[in-house]
Amino acid sequence: MSSDEKPGWKKLPMAATIAEPGSSLKYKTGDWRAFRPVVDEAKCVNCLLCWIYCPDSAIARREKTIAVNYDYCKGCGICAHECPKQAIKMEEEQK
Repeated sequence: MSSDEKPGWKKLPMAATIAEPGSSLKYKTGDWRAFRPVVDEAKCVNCLLCWIYCPDSAIARREKTIAVNYDYCKGCGICAHECPKQAIKMEEEQK
């Protein structure tokens, strides 16, 4: 593993003990999702409701739209549910 590569969630300490503050950024946790949010940029009005409601902070703000950080997105679908323009659709994860 290179120095900039982060370990997956399976490398978490026993019982997912938090050994240090902010350690969640060290572990990619998005690989257990069954569905992924896909953004239709043409429909997105950048209201940022998805960004506000995302429990994993996996939504990144961009100038005219948003982006999903799939390394941390767990596929809960809250972003798609909260989107007033239906610009986010949940699609089955392809592994």
